[in-house]
Amino acid sequence: MATRLKPIGHEDRLSLVEHLDELRTRILICVAVFSLAFGVCLWQDDFVLDTVNEPLAKTANNKPCDETRDPLEQADCWQQAQKRVNERIAATAGALARSADDAPALRAQAEQLAAAARTAAETTPRASPKRPVTLGVGEPLTATLKVAGYAALLLSLPLLLYQLYAFVLPAFSPSERQVALPLMLMVPFLFYAGVIFAYFLVLPAAVDFLQNFNDDNYDVLLQARDYYKFGIMVLAAMGLLFQLPIAILAVTRTGILTTTQLRKNRRYAILIIAIVAALLPGGDPVTMLLMMVPILVLYEGSILLASLLDRRAARTRAREEAAGDAATDIDSDDD
Repeated sequence: MATRLKPIGHEDRLSLVEHLDELRTRILICVAVFSLAFGVCLWQDDFVLDTVNEPLAKTANNKPCDETRDPLEQADCWQQAQKRVNERIAATAGALARSADDAPALRAQAEQLAAAARTAAETTPRASPKRPVTLGVGEPLTATLKVAGYAALLLSLPLLLYQLYAFVLPAFSPSERQVALPLMLMVPFLFYAGVIFAYFLVLPAAVDFLQNFNDDNYDVLLQARDYYKFGIMVLAAMGLLFQLPIAILAVTRTGILTTTQLRKNRRYAILIIAIVAALLPGGDPVTMLLMMVPILVLYEGSILLASLLDRRAARTRAREEAAGDAATDIDSDDD
């Protein structure tokens, strides 16, 4: 069977074997693209994991040392305080050694003290951002593979969707394609917009609130498996929720609903959006509100865009009808 892809028009009639052949080829292309992206993400796993861990490192356990009661934070604060003390001891002993030129024994002792204090300060562990912990023997491997896989899927999404578009678009008529093609092209852009919004706003706020909620009563340790699952679900949920404009434009352009009906039922839409936001990962009020606000904005913006498209379509139909009437009048005059 031929494996070369060629453009297919709406009028073309392909056999079942030809359809399956095209589907097989496009699946192979998708697998190759995803495999290449997965290899790149696995090669750069340090960068990928650092990027995913960034919201946790920036927001979790950020209380001042004199307020925290978390044992790990207290140990880190104590180490940093000891490092500063040793640095001051080293500086004072060094100054004493330089001023004790007429007392060799005192100078030697001061130099030894300065060297010991410098060594203690240099070997003190640096303050490190919080990172998720692993508990199982193979969890570092499985967690890395999972994160790299989702990152590869996100990276290869446009090409994967293009293969899907190319396979299903020939089934649409030219008029249907005018509606379907712009909507399909909006999918990856809106998905990326939702993921970016969630990464910079929703996920840090959710982690900050949930990790620091009543943390004085807990030794807060976050397992890598749970954190990555939570983060991926939040990013994916926002990416999918950002597809709301496509759904609204689809139902209005196909005539299932009108913009007037959408406006009249706005309160029901707000209720549904609130319920969906409450059911999403996290379940806290901060995450819920941060998810609701952009979706409500997209809902209103989509209605406005649909209204503009409806008015444009109405003007186009009016011009076409006027042109048709004019042509009819000319033909009747000729008769």
